[in-house]
Amino acid sequence: MSPKAAQREKPLIMVVGCGDLGSRLLTMLLQTPETQHVVITGRAEERLTRTANLARFAAANLGLVGEVGVERVDLDDVDATAETLARVRPDIVVMTASLQSWRVITQLPREHFEALDEAQFGPWLPMHLTLNHQLAKAVRESGTAPVVLNAAFPDAVGPVLDTVGLAPTAGIGNVANIIPALTFGFAIEAGVAPADVRVRLIAQHYFSHYVPRFGDEGNGRYHLSATVNGEPLDDIPHRAVFAHLSGRLRRLGGEAGQLLTASSAMRVVHGLAGGGGRTAHAPAPGGLPGGYPVRVDAGGIALDLPADVPLDLAVAINEDCQRADGIDRIDADGTVTFSAREMSVMKELLGYECRTMRLEDSGEWAEELGAKYRKFAERVTA
Repeated sequence: MSPKAAQREKPLIMVVGCGDLGSRLLTMLLQTPETQHVVITGRAEERLTRTANLARFAAANLGLVGEVGVERVDLDDVDATAETLARVRPDIVVMTASLQSWRVITQLPREHFEALDEAQFGPWLPMHLTLNHQLAKAVRESGTAPVVLNAAFPDAVGPVLDTVGLAPTAGIGNVANIIPALTFGFAIEAGVAPADVRVRLIAQHYFSHYVPRFGDEGNGRYHLSATVNGEPLDDIPHRAVFAHLSGRLRRLGGEAGQLLTASSAMRVVHGLAGGGGRTAHAPAPGGLPGGYPVRVDAGGIALDLPADVPLDLAVAINEDCQRADGIDRIDADGTVTFSAREMSVMKELLGYECRTMRLEDSGEWAEELGAKYRKFAERVTA
């Protein structure tokens, strides 16, 4: 088989967005033989070209020559995006774009970040839902059927879009990002090698954000189990494990922490691309709320719940944890009701208040939230 023929047999992976996460993921994709057929998309063509070539040349230094294309995509133009999808026909789409990255508020002066962080992540949903809705409509209009993986607040974006039949296949990051540290934490407590430990976690974004920072679960409901070589580690207190995450296992966050999210995405994409079946964790598989253990292979993504946790209980755990993240509920028509306490923080600091939001109004709320946040940031950094 010729090299070109072999390349064509690899799935075509489209990365939507050329920010820090998309760039890191592109580098990993081109440095892995099963995922070396990529197209990266965004609005800034010069940045796209330079990013693509940087990743291409870095892979070449390692003796790996993949194929990376560049396509201009503006998600606000659904028709044009659909035409691009129909022409390129990707097998896997990884959505990394948002109207405002989660890490933007981490760049505020510390006291102002910590005050605004009390609002949790739920109130920022419009910034992540809006472009995902546009992409989902474009995928439907294109007539293609790629696997779609979403990195932008997938825990809530997935179930909202599921109410109109547009949910991504699954999300990436969040629940998956805390699994390596939990694995090392259990290994420390049990006195075994991390490679012998398997962790299963059911939890919404709040949990994976809170535990590494504070060393406990805060207000987040979760279900966590671990085994070593198949034997349960039921006698190890979770709080002892959690304490390691803010202690000896503490890590960089913010922009640097995107490396971990990119690797979480890579684990899922590699399984889908034929890199062998594997266990993983993913938010919103099939549009479910929150995060779950899954199995991934070339056939797709399937839930891998512990035997003692039925699906309805897993969903209830995540919906409860979601309330700690500032989202009270997601109705069957896609209307989101935000929690009063968390939204009161947004009102006090930003002058922004949205108690309920319909899916079709997400863009308008995102515009208002973005404008009010920018004024706040200008004021506290002046």
